[in-house]
Amino acid sequence: MRYGPRHLQVEYTGEHLTHFGGVYLLHQFFRHIHLRRLLHRTLRLRQRNTMYSPSETLLAVLYPIILGVGRLQTTELLRRNGVFQTLTGLGTYPTPTTLRRFLVRAATPALPKLRQLHAELLAQMIQRPAPPTQVILDLDSTVLTVYGKQIENARIGYNPRKRGRPSYHPLLCFEGATRDCWHGELRPGDAHTAKGAGDFLAACFAKMPATVRKIRVRADKGFFDHKLIEVIEAHHARFIIVARITRPIQLRLPGLTYTPVPHSDRLAVAEFSYQPHRWAKPYRFVVIRKALPDEPSEQVTLFTLGRYAYQVMVTNLGYPPVYVWHFYNARAVIELIIKELKWDYPLAKIPTQSFAANEFYFHLLLFAYNLTNWMKRLCLPAEYQGMMLSTLRAHLLLVPGMLIRSGRRLVLKLPPWSSHEATAKYALKRMRKLLPHP
Repeated sequence: MRYGPRHLQVEYTGEHLTHFGGVYLLHQFFRHIHLRRLLHRTLRLRQRNTMYSPSETLLAVLYPIILGVGRLQTTELLRRNGVFQTLTGLGTYPTPTTLRRFLVRAATPALPKLRQLHAELLAQMIQRPAPPTQVILDLDSTVLTVYGKQIENARIGYNPRKRGRPSYHPLLCFEGATRDCWHGELRPGDAHTAKGAGDFLAACFAKMPATVRKIRVRADKGFFDHKLIEVIEAHHARFIIVARITRPIQLRLPGLTYTPVPHSDRLAVAEFSYQPHRWAKPYRFVVIRKALPDEPSEQVTLFTLGRYAYQVMVTNLGYPPVYVWHFYNARAVIELIIKELKWDYPLAKIPTQSFAANEFYFHLLLFAYNLTNWMKRLCLPAEYQGMMLSTLRAHLLLVPGMLIRSGRRLVLKLPPWSSHEATAKYALKRMRKLLPHP
């Protein structure tokens, strides 16, 4: 049996080493979209700390979000990583206290400018590789439990996992095909899901490219509201929204004529027309009925009546009922994205006690998500398209590297992994082809 070395000398002199070797690829993507220049041009702010420009400070927040450093406090390790600073063009790195103070002081003047820049870049990126002719808007909300005291607008509301804990309750919208984050709003924890959803959706429609001819909206039962549907139809869009099974709807379910779903012995579909109270006109309701097993072995989250579980959806689409159901089920990817935002991005980690600063950080995080998604979608091979950020880090970004000087040139030495080399060369070629030159 072989053992490790008994007498190993350890020296802390490796100044040119990093485990963020793959960050050069992310930096190249930022260069091709002129991110630093855009941040500098858009976010002109007065600030006390003249050592770092607003654009440098924002990059110092965006990089750790993508690289998985986590909380602002743990960014301290990047201050000791000279290779990371060289590869990203950040000559030095701010302290966690500097970053937190920047979020608090810059939030109010900087947030509108950041949102404008984000919208401008989104408008450019959705045109690649070709202008879209149809868009799918997937709406959802989530609960961000807040820990700590005296955090602004952290209120007690619907929180199934941490009942009685204060929280935030953001609204989110993603494009169903590209997975781009289309829009987001941070709200107090006691806000109902549908509160402000009409204005939120109107802001989503305002970002629609002129080339789009077909818009479809998918949402869960928290958005079952006639005012929201009126906003959707005012923009000539189609929708599928899960209905709340009220007493009048419940009474209709047993008497409907159900058609079995092909290749399934437990599913059947039906439909009916119904005008809920205060709604302007009747709408089409599609019902999915699922037979419950004789021996309950699975958790049932749908409405149950007798031996069946039901899901009801309201729609103005003309698809057959089973296709309405399949099309809505494709929306499940948004739940995976929100889990990714909470676990791989630090969405669930509230950085300050100020709501304005937390809102600013929330939008920086959504911006970081889109930057990563654009690089993945436009520049990486097909097998990377469905990859979560944690896997992308392991495969591409968090690889060991050593920076050396050869003559007058800096050389980044990476492990001889053929898969990483092939992916990087492919990505750099795609960047030069799809995106403007730096």
